[in-house]
Amino acid sequence: MAYEVLARKWRPQQFADVVGQDHVTRTLANAIETDRVAHAYIFVGSRGTGKTTSARILAKALNCMEGPTPNPCDKCDACREIMAGNSLDVIEIDGASNNGVDQVRDLRDNARYAPARGPYKIYIIDEVHMLSTAAFNALLKTLEEPPPHIKFIFATTDVHKVLPTILSRCQRFDLRRISVQDIVDRLRRGCAEEGITISEDALLAIARGAEGGLRDAESALDQLISFRGKEIDEDDVLAVFGLVSRSVLENMTTAILKSDVPQIIHIVSAMDQAGKDLQRVVMELLESFRNLLVVLYAGQGAASLELPEAQLQFYQAQAPSTEAGRVLRIIDALIETDSRMRYALSKKTLLETGLIRCSRAAETATINELLKQVAELKKNFKSGATLAPTASAAAASLYGGDAEKKKPDEPAELNLLFMKWHAIIDLVGRADPLSRRYYLDTAPLRVDHDHLVVGFDPEFKADLERFDDDRSRLALARAVNRVLGRMLAVSFEPLKPDDRRALPADHKVKKEEGKPVEPTNELVKWYSNPVVKTVVEAFNGEIDDVRE
Repeated sequence: MAYEVLARKWRPQQFADVVGQDHVTRTLANAIETDRVAHAYIFVGSRGTGKTTSARILAKALNCMEGPTPNPCDKCDACREIMAGNSLDVIEIDGASNNGVDQVRDLRDNARYAPARGPYKIYIIDEVHMLSTAAFNALLKTLEEPPPHIKFIFATTDVHKVLPTILSRCQRFDLRRISVQDIVDRLRRGCAEEGITISEDALLAIARGAEGGLRDAESALDQLISFRGKEIDEDDVLAVFGLVSRSVLENMTTAILKSDVPQIIHIVSAMDQAGKDLQRVVMELLESFRNLLVVLYAGQGAASLELPEAQLQFYQAQAPSTEAGRVLRIIDALIETDSRMRYALSKKTLLETGLIRCSRAAETATINELLKQVAELKKNFKSGATLAPTASAAAASLYGGDAEKKKPDEPAELNLLFMKWHAIIDLVGRADPLSRRYYLDTAPLRVDHDHLVVGFDPEFKADLERFDDDRSRLALARAVNRVLGRMLAVSFEPLKPDDRRALPADHKVKKEEGKPVEPTNELVKWYSNPVVKTVVEAFNGEIDDVRE
């Protein structure tokens, strides 16, 4: 006896056996039971989802000797002939090769004759969208008012090519892509019947490669049995079909989320050397991040993904450490990478650069995250809780101990400013280039908790207006903040003769000089606000404007 491939051997013979199309099979079964069978149906769906299979089961259900019945017996002559494809009353037509008006006219003429055995003459036209416009028009009248013994069942993968006048005369059923879990379950059950030992990861790899088509999965399994016999593991599937293992995809997903560029480059290089389909890798990563996005938004409802438990647990473990906005940016970058790779000569280079962009997108904070952190800072400040690490923490690391408990050592600060004054002036020059040259003749005189006095050479008193303005003081305050870790109000006074010498390390600030001068610049005042200061330092930002 000739060998029968698994896709034909495992073809469903009852509505209950059809995988993943309950919405279709239940409706058809109910229509038969209630005697509400339409004269024309059209099944729409991608390859391998059960369009032709459903049409044949419906034909059996209508012409079974014990029917019409939603559960054909598969034993009577009518059922056996339909299963064998040689029934006189069930005519299967390939729309791709019989798409002319003459063939449709012959069909129309033959439809007038009564069925040979059963109650109905049933026409199954596969790939009906391939019919020409003239052929469709020749079918219209018969389709609208067929003889009572005629039933039409159409199947198509491109429903948009079917004339609207045809669609309006049919009951339409859309067959969905079969889920990975349903494919895995069907293959597992079939392998058990055939005595084939196969790992769960191998089943999952086959199901991923099938892209929702059960027939493709069964054909792939048939090929693997020829390759490895009755013991199959994941490596066999990956070797034969050029797929990437689930663990590699998960490692790549983790590397992107952690912005681990060296790991990304290493994984891409390993996949390229192993001869993997890099274009397909992008699509699988898209699916991976789509699943992660569903878990982020759906929470406990993510069980609707119908993923194997191990995969679902991976996404649930990743969810707490990322944010939906970042995942959306990664998905956008992957879509752009996929479109570019279709025309690229070096897919590896384009994949590397695309995934590096994804990693950059993963580490960039979203607006929602920034607002959340600002809200948390505001909440902590109002409640009196300890703020996030701020300038006080920086001061603590500079002077030792807890800055909240120990005030800065002001003479030490002054010496530090004196040693770094030229570096501070360079920073000022970046923000206010015109004032830089005038600061070369200045030096820090006194510093306390929130005020800095800067001395200038009296010889250049006429130039005081060049640097004693709001813009210049703010630039200097921000430069000093880089060194001391806090914003200070800045004022200027002439250097005295004794001040022109280098300030000694044991310089003491006189306490009797009075209270610090209040900030003279509005922005400096806001930089001293604890909440504002915390936010600015947390995000390395600037205050551009103040609106109250």
